[in-house]
Amino acid sequence: MPPGIALAADAPQLSAANTGFMLICSALVMLMTPALAFFYGGMVRVKSTLNMLMMSFISLGIVTILWVLYGFSLAFGTDKGSLIGWNGDFVGLSGIGVVELWDGYTIPIYVFAVFQLMFAILTPALISGALADRVKFTAWALFIALWVTIVYFPVAHWVWGTGGWAYDLGVIDFAGGTAVHINAGAAALGVILVIGKRVGFKKDPMRPHNLPLVMLGAGLLWFGWFGFNAGSWLGNDDGVGAVMFLNTQVATGAAMLAWLIYEKIRHGAFTTLGAASGAVAGLVAITPSGGAVSPLGAIAVGAIAGLLCAMAVGLKFKFGYDDSLDVVGVHLVGGIAGSLLVGFFATGGVQSDAKGLFYGGGLDQLGKQAAGVFGVLAYSLVVSALLAFLIDKTMGMRVAEDDEVSGIDQVEHAETAYDYSGAGGGSLPRSTSAPLATETAAAPATNKKVDA
Repeated sequence: MPPGIALAADAPQLSAANTGFMLICSALVMLMTPALAFFYGGMVRVKSTLNMLMMSFISLGIVTILWVLYGFSLAFGTDKGSLIGWNGDFVGLSGIGVVELWDGYTIPIYVFAVFQLMFAILTPALISGALADRVKFTAWALFIALWVTIVYFPVAHWVWGTGGWAYDLGVIDFAGGTAVHINAGAAALGVILVIGKRVGFKKDPMRPHNLPLVMLGAGLLWFGWFGFNAGSWLGNDDGVGAVMFLNTQVATGAAMLAWLIYEKIRHGAFTTLGAASGAVAGLVAITPSGGAVSPLGAIAVGAIAGLLCAMAVGLKFKFGYDDSLDVVGVHLVGGIAGSLLVGFFATGGVQSDAKGLFYGGGLDQLGKQAAGVFGVLAYSLVVSALLAFLIDKTMGMRVAEDDEVSGIDQVEHAETAYDYSGAGGGSLPRSTSAPLATETAAAPATNKKVDA
């Protein structure tokens, strides 16, 4: 038999099952961006609700177009110096065959591209939670475009692209602990150090206005995260994706419980915000590690991350940086914890044979994980701060102080999240001397000095 025929017979064939599975996972990851919008939207004050929703939603438009034009090529094209990729056939996604397979897998390149696109969309949306109440929408849109081009696309190549320095080093990041969560968390810290604090930070109450919306967002994030994590194995043939699916559930539950226990001991109550935040902390931490640890290891990863993140969210008050919705405390700290814990809990029996310290692997894998963690953290922090500084000095990054106080929704979007004009049902005659409840409720919208 000619060698060419033998090779053709042995080559991967398109799998309808894996292709369908990955399309479903892609849709689940897409759902995570509007879920994040709900999660963040409920955590801000009434006057910032729509702006917070839009800061996530706009990423769906901007990043999608950039990904098609050049982002996929930069992230997953042929390696150039271990830092970036490039493939002319990927530019515009125009040189790809309909059934052309992603190298070494049984799914089309188009399916891989759309799955990774959803990660690229979600990552800058994560940053937005740190910047609530005070950023111009046009400046934010420009920041997204620049940030994904200069930071996200290269970092995705480092971590997941063949030839990327972290990939070749052996850094384990199953679904985005470094490329997504540390990347976004470090970027958030860099930007808020440049743009400064909200008006009234540490003085005015800035409580979430809609906790049911927060819980809805957290629940949808949890649901979508199964596609985010299990889908990152790009198939369903060997059981690794199933282990990741299980570990995602296990770690999330453990983190939520750990956060609530800490909260009860520290503050005396089990809060819904704590439950939602703890769940997200667990999801973040298991993202890099879930393909390397056992279910018992996932419990440890989740519990440790839940505790560390619960403790970390208070650091902003101690050190004076205004991380509005705890992106640094949850995503940066959770991503670091989950990535480094691979070096302790990796069993060597799931996604690879790499073993952590507790399974006889010594410190070798921990050292690799630390290199990936701090390399991505430093790059994202510095470049993100520089981008924010340049935007701030050219077009201005923040809204005016009076506009921030009166409400960024009305100023930036000419809308408000809740319309009270129909409340009350007209139960009082119009001739009464008492003002209608709707009139008093609507009054703050016209008073720039009222902090809704």
